[in-house]
Amino acid sequence: MAPPDMPAEFAVRDCALIALSTGRRAYGLRELREQLQEVEVNSIYHHFWGGLIQARFEEREFNNDFAAWVRHTLHDAPLAERLAVLDPTDFPDLEELRMELLDLMDQRLDESEALHWMRADRPFEFIRSQIVTFDTRHRITSPQALAVLMPHLSTGSIFYHFIDARRRAPGQVDDFRAWLEPFGEEAAGMRQALAEVEPYFASLGEIRQRLAEAARQALGGTAA
Repeated sequence: MAPPDMPAEFAVRDCALIALSTGRRAYGLRELREQLQEVEVNSIYHHFWGGLIQARFEEREFNNDFAAWVRHTLHDAPLAERLAVLDPTDFPDLEELRMELLDLMDQRLDESEALHWMRADRPFEFIRSQIVTFDTRHRITSPQALAVLMPHLSTGSIFYHFIDARRRAPGQVDDFRAWLEPFGEEAAGMRQALAEVEPYFASLGEIRQRLAEAARQALGGTAA
């Protein structure tokens, strides 16, 4: 029997990101670095995670906007490659990620005198995001029900509960694992399986598929 303090249900939410201008822009690497040093962390969040949930007609070449702009507008492949491999989940918080970005830009400026004066034709526009949530009216009451519903969740729900939750919860734990914890040993395998799903270097559709498969396998392949 489930413990009395176990949450009765998991309320599934959907979300959308509203992009808002910060009024900050940069035409060169030094200017980008200066603006990055002062911009609010919500903008850094947007430029790493916003592309996952925004509709795009082409596959993203780079997972963050900084790498894409440096490569395609400044045409600096070395820095673009260094920025492209950054995984925001490797950093305890966005301030740590900001410092890593600044360090990489400083290193590249030390290596190339030309980057000190080079100006791009198209500026980097610093954008911040505001998340809007919606109640889907779906309610889950057991690990088995979560496994059944997982492959049918919208990508917005995956973003909200598996990705955005990490900045809301202590220890960067997603909503699924946090809700499963009171189930104890019954859900221990599923929690471990979900923890092994990479949240960054994949599309939301791919992440949903991997989560669904992880949940199904954790239940012995019985979810349908």
